[in-house]
Amino acid sequence: MDDEQQALNDEGRTQWNRKAAFWDEMHGDAGNSFHRTLISPAVESLLALQRGERVLDVACGSGALARRMAQLGARVIAVDFSEELIRRAKARGGRGISYAVVDATDEHALAALGTFDAITCTMALMDMTVIAPLLRAAARMLGPGGRFVFATAHPAFNSTNPRILAEMADIDGDLHIQHALKISAYFGIPPSQAVGAPDEPGPHYYYHRTLEELLGTAFAAGFVLDALLEPTFPPDVATPERLRFWVNTPSIPPVLVARLR
Repeated sequence: MDDEQQALNDEGRTQWNRKAAFWDEMHGDAGNSFHRTLISPAVESLLALQRGERVLDVACGSGALARRMAQLGARVIAVDFSEELIRRAKARGGRGISYAVVDATDEHALAALGTFDAITCTMALMDMTVIAPLLRAAARMLGPGGRFVFATAHPAFNSTNPRILAEMADIDGDLHIQHALKISAYFGIPPSQAVGAPDEPGPHYYYHRTLEELLGTAFAAGFVLDALLEPTFPPDVATPERLRFWVNTPSIPPVLVARLR
């Protein structure tokens, strides 16, 4: 990383340490509704874990996915660059999990963790200053038949650029509210700060990456893409008010989940 990227990374760590308690409480032991409904089922489907496999969970946060994978019989090493998130993940316990403070932008620190059957990274790539070090390290760390499964905010629909629209429409004599996204840019969106949940104690940095950049970086590291999911909310799911838009637009996916080999 250059000096500017390093400064952003350091600031990001401070931001996440500051609000670790908020995210830990919001996710609880099993994750919030976004994680439980969209992320975890899709990741588990592509991961196809086998009991006894060794898995690395990168940017694990307070450990919701790590705990789930351990319940499924995996031996999990879970890492995050936030010391406070790791402290809280450890406090929640969970057998078969080893936690460590490791920065996902540090290629050598990641590689030193050893080899794995699978690597996961959920809803964190868009929070990372750079992603090439992680992808290069992951390509080296996976054993034969290994896979890297990641979930990220969908770059086409769920970035810091879109605006949410609601308009009234007369359809066959009945008034309906129709929801839509207004997207004014896709390329060239600079890093920006935003909150990811209502009442969050301060923003953090988001790094919009196009599909070309996201997958191109993976391909440059030696990966191929062999599976991809775009999960959406079912219309009857109960969600916090901030997530209602995604429930009201079941044809627009907020998340991209992919498997690399």
